Amino acid sequence: MGGTDSLTTILPNGLRAVWRHAPGATEFCGLTVNAGSRDETTPDRYGLAHFVEHTIFKGTARRTDSYIINRMEAVGGELNAFTTKEETTVYSAIPAGNHTRACELIAELAAESVFPPRKLDLEREVICDEIDSYLDSPAEAAYDLFDEMAYAGNPLAHNILGTRSSVDGISSETCRDYLAGAFTAENAVYFYCGPESADRVFATAAKAFAKLPAKGTTAPRRRPEIAAAETRTIEGNRHQCHTVMGAPIGGLHDPARHAVALATNILGGPGMNALLNLELRERRGLVYTVEASTSRLTDCGMFTIYFGCDHHDLGRCKRLVTSTLHRLASKPMTERRLNACKRQFMGQLTLSLDNKEQLAINCGRALLHGLDQPSPEATAERIREITPSQLRDAAELLAGAPLLTLTLT
Repeated sequence: MGGTDSLTTILPNGLRAVWRHAPGATEFCGLTVNAGSRDETTPDRYGLAHFVEHTIFKGTARRTDSYIINRMEAVGGELNAFTTKEETTVYSAIPAGNHTRACELIAELAAESVFPPRKLDLEREVICDEIDSYLDSPAEAAYDLFDEMAYAGNPLAHNILGTRSSVDGISSETCRDYLAGAFTAENAVYFYCGPESADRVFATAAKAFAKLPAKGTTAPRRRPEIAAAETRTIEGNRHQCHTVMGAPIGGLHDPARHAVALATNILGGPGMNALLNLELRERRGLVYTVEASTSRLTDCGMFTIYFGCDHHDLGRCKRLVTSTLHRLASKPMTERRLNACKRQFMGQLTLSLDNKEQLAINCGRALLHGLDQPSPEATAERIREITPSQLRDAAELLAGAPLLTLTLT
């Protein structure tokens, strides 16, 4: 079930649910579904999960889109949604005391949305504008094109938003079929974070989600074969070069994930003292932004470094990134220095978990994928246990993996 501040259960229809106690004047609840862009296996369906995320608010068998928009707004709350490569999440942020209102609305959207054609046509234009806005953002486009290169031949390669052509071809019937197949009890998790008791939250959810189908028609996912080391340049007329360098890592259940996360944070985390920031920005003034991050999926993951620089500095920046990565892998870190890095990383994680909205979403995602519930204490303990040799092994893993590089010029 969980600890005293976190409980999980299975509702009568098979829907898993997680409750997280968080005292205060706000509460967060939502449904996270194990379906995202990687489940779109043919080009005509690219962007379908994201399209449904946008249009699920456009009307149900009983409610108009105007009612849906105003239902949470009327009490000062918000209704929102987002799509990733593996999940679609619909959730609400509300003043405490309004959980029933939010839960019932989300359940109705998940089970009874009808996707009126006229409303879909209007939202289609909004989504196409969103696609264009990403194309106008070189940093975002660089990551998308990097994925196309790294995951070539697998559904993970395509953009979450889809293309204008694929979005134009999505119909109301397609959306309803997708909803019926993916938004099911066995394929989803309901999450709550707030002051209401677990018993009341679970009872409300059990009643609200009674109409949610038990089973759907989701297909098994195909694990990608990550492309070998490759360097690709896409020429344009940009003021700067935008580069993503990356290497494959393990997925969400990788035993080395905490050591890799610490190594990534040391290299290019949000701190101004991150090694790559010191080397490329503070000491040489070559970049405005340089960052390292990891993206983990259920069966695979990717470590990436992004930087934007002037065209004549591109080669130098690449060499500095590579040398910094190899230096962390080859030079053992002292216990004193490692402890300082751990302390910084744990502080950053503590701040991130203080965000109740993100905590609620993380609770749902953890239950969806069979992970431990978010716990600052448990995470801190795992980070404290990392030894200098484990950190070096993690850095060697990153430095020794095939390096893929994508640059927009």
